[in-house]
Amino acid sequence: MEMLQVTINGLTVEVAPGTTILEAAKKVQVKIPTLCHHPDLEPWAACGICVVKAEGSPKMFRACATPVTPGMRITTHDPEIYQVRKTVIELILSTHPDDCLQCPRNGNCELQRLAEEFGIRENPYEKRLRNLKPDESTGSIILNPEKCILCGRCREVCQNMQNVWALEFIGRGENTRIAPAADVLLGNSPCIKCGQCSAHCPVGAIYEKSDAQPVYKALENPDLHTVVQIAPAVRVAIGEAFGYEPGTLLTGKLYAALRRLGFNAVFDTNFAADLTIMEEGSEFVERFTKQTGPLPLITSCCPSWTDYMEKFAPDFIDNFSSAKSPHEMLGTMVKTYYAQNRGIDPAKIFSVSIMPCTAKKYEITRTSEMFASGYQDVDIVLTTRELSRMIKSAGIDFCNLPDEECDSILGDYSGAGTIFGVTGGVMEAALRTAHFLITGENLPGINFMPARGLEGIKEATVEIAGNKIRIAVAHQMANIEEVLKRVRQARDKGGEPYYHFIEVMACRGGCVGGGGQPYGATDEIRKKRAAGIYSDDEHSTKRFSHENPEIQRIYKDFLEKPLSHKAHKYLHTKYQKLEKYRFVDSVVEE
Repeated sequence: MEMLQVTINGLTVEVAPGTTILEAAKKVQVKIPTLCHHPDLEPWAACGICVVKAEGSPKMFRACATPVTPGMRITTHDPEIYQVRKTVIELILSTHPDDCLQCPRNGNCELQRLAEEFGIRENPYEKRLRNLKPDESTGSIILNPEKCILCGRCREVCQNMQNVWALEFIGRGENTRIAPAADVLLGNSPCIKCGQCSAHCPVGAIYEKSDAQPVYKALENPDLHTVVQIAPAVRVAIGEAFGYEPGTLLTGKLYAALRRLGFNAVFDTNFAADLTIMEEGSEFVERFTKQTGPLPLITSCCPSWTDYMEKFAPDFIDNFSSAKSPHEMLGTMVKTYYAQNRGIDPAKIFSVSIMPCTAKKYEITRTSEMFASGYQDVDIVLTTRELSRMIKSAGIDFCNLPDEECDSILGDYSGAGTIFGVTGGVMEAALRTAHFLITGENLPGINFMPARGLEGIKEATVEIAGNKIRIAVAHQMANIEEVLKRVRQARDKGGEPYYHFIEVMACRGGCVGGGGQPYGATDEIRKKRAAGIYSDDEHSTKRFSHENPEIQRIYKDFLEKPLSHKAHKYLHTKYQKLEKYRFVDSVVEE
């Protein structure tokens, strides 16, 4: 490939054709400020903060969306450019609330950071606010259009990354705002609560609903027995809030911090991931070997994917695994098996899940099966971000905590359980156990590399006992439609299924890139978090779900066997077709 030579602030650099000025500048360690730009998204030059000059041209160029040309001589910083950028920021601030101290993005806001970098202390423009009301209708994420800076990131994420189309620009000119399409409440829109809009928002216009206060009250109540579980992806991301490199494995410190917060018992969702594999893996083997249900079997651990399927692809309801997600399985076991084992009244158990996901807040009340214990199986879901704030406010010196172990009975896990946190992990874990269930032998070459990585759709064929099993792994919702299209076409022809087993995760990279994880995720960060997950697997003494002795024990003492009547009662769920829009209800008053 012929490279192009350009000069940036007097520094010469060679770049490939199509490289933007912003990308070229990074190669010579020049930082150009941006606000609407995000590496996950196609640039569309909305904010105008990244303007630069090019020699020989009377106009300024937006660096994020302008490709370099041969011999281009670019100036990225001078007094005139500084003043233009400062003016743009001041204009944005003139329509933005000043309640930074109460904002969920305080201290981690891209607009706040730019205002500080440009030394803005006074604003020459009149403040113009519209008193738009927050939309809290989903119970998972909150849309506050008053704080929206119209960067368009959430719209691009929702429409192009996730293919949900729940968010759109409404109105024109100064009346433009972000709202659900058709101007309905977010809870009545196609929104799947994945939280990727909030993860990509540069300010406090979209954020997770905070559930910390009910947890604090429960921890203070001596009549309640408080239990907590942590998801696989939390342990490799929470450290970012405390200065650790992304991907640093901090399981032991998390256990210790949760005990210091006051929880009576600390469990691990990885244990329930092993339990999920026993149920879901057995379900696949039954369908594949005995034709007890349609193929492909599609995994159901991701609540955003479940919501998407019920709204956008209800013709696949019969293909969905009926197995609940791991944290719901553990929630049920806490208020049945654990309660009986410890002689605790389940009515007095308060169960909390720490998740990388905003949709889990919705999932805990999704259907009646989420009350299989006779109570709400999981009472509260906190995101990784919420937990990091709780740890800080409790005065816990997280970085210097000694490592501790989780409580046994619902805590021990295998390496297969921990890889649920990355795209392809559920598939890899399921194949490890499916191979054993079919052949009685463990899968050789345990690391299943075709399921790994950030390619949007991954395909492979696995041979087990002479049977060829075609699998697909998709992450980031916009990628799943192509997978479903292939399945539908094969189904319409009446032949062999295009795939036998499909894993879907709504968020890019899987749960490591979940909507409730620390802000600022990019593919580089997702890869580091995934590496931490795989390291946990590789250093585990047990790497197969069926070899977890606590899993063997829970079936022997309580659940009897995978897919038993009792297992179905507590560990499985049902699905139903949902309407994309429920009814029209205006969000704001103009």
